[in-house]
Amino acid sequence: MGHRAGERGEVYNIIPLHDPLNNHPSFRNPEVRAAITAIRNVGDLRKPPNVRWPDEYDLLDWLGHFFGFQNDNVSNQREHIILHLASAQMRLSPPPNNVDILDIAVLGHFRRYLLKNYRHWCSYLGRRSSIWINDRRPKEDDQRRGLLYVALYLLIWGESANLRFCPECLCYIFHHMAMELNKILEDYVDESTGRSFVPFTSGTNGYLNRVVRPIYETIRKEVENSKNGTAPHSAWRNYDDINEYFWTKRCFEKLKWPIDEGSTFFVVSGRRKHVGKTGFVEQRSFWNLFRSLDRIWVVLLLFLQVAILIAWEGKDYPWQALISRDVQVMIFRLFLIIDT
Repeated sequence: MGHRAGERGEVYNIIPLHDPLNNHPSFRNPEVRAAITAIRNVGDLRKPPNVRWPDEYDLLDWLGHFFGFQNDNVSNQREHIILHLASAQMRLSPPPNNVDILDIAVLGHFRRYLLKNYRHWCSYLGRRSSIWINDRRPKEDDQRRGLLYVALYLLIWGESANLRFCPECLCYIFHHMAMELNKILEDYVDESTGRSFVPFTSGTNGYLNRVVRPIYETIRKEVENSKNGTAPHSAWRNYDDINEYFWTKRCFEKLKWPIDEGSTFFVVSGRRKHVGKTGFVEQRSFWNLFRSLDRIWVVLLLFLQVAILIAWEGKDYPWQALISRDVQVMIFRLFLIIDT
């Protein structure tokens, strides 16, 4: 449950960011103030079209209006980023010379940690990363750009619902939205309109409706096809199959960006041409009882043969038969054959 503060009753979790004059204990920490100052550095960035822009808006608001994120998601991730960066700066050893300024090393470490899986994904698919920052030769505005990448990824994650179970799907989404972010920062002009570039998710709830909804609906329908887990695995795609699709280059060719809702990816299994299983397909039958427990059957068969060898000697007790050199050799050969 969030707290309420102020005359308008704004909801907040830990820090009342809407009320900087509040005498809240968190504002007494210079690291928190440094993180807040960093995300308010909108500067001369081009403002989202058709949006009233109050002075208190920050980089999270900027991303929210440009990419169509929900207000509650923006509020949650704003606090998430501030608390994380402030906590990381508190742990710096030795502490920075000026604790009232966000240390660029703190942000760089957080960005690399947060986007580590994305970098591996790009490397695996042979794609150039959409993160346009040279860590070896950082520029003056790289701190703000780095904050925008971090905030964009967390905003994507915060509003992705069940898509969070498909981390490579999030990489695909972030890859394209980060590229759109770069186009905004580099003042690209949309060739089709002749105007400044605007992301295709721009607008109220644009990200939810144009990206999350179609993929989520596909997952939901596939789960319904499972008939509560009773249908064969080959008859429906699970989360692993959906996620594995984004490990292949065909997601760029078929799904595209802006997302093509006519793609075969969105066709549910069993209906016309669709994207099938991407990994191993388990075919369940009665014989799975023997296949899944094959080692147990082998061990039981081995013990049966050993028991027959011992009984064949006709001794009163089993250990008397094991004294025989011939029995020892036969049992050893048996174990040797099974092992090979």
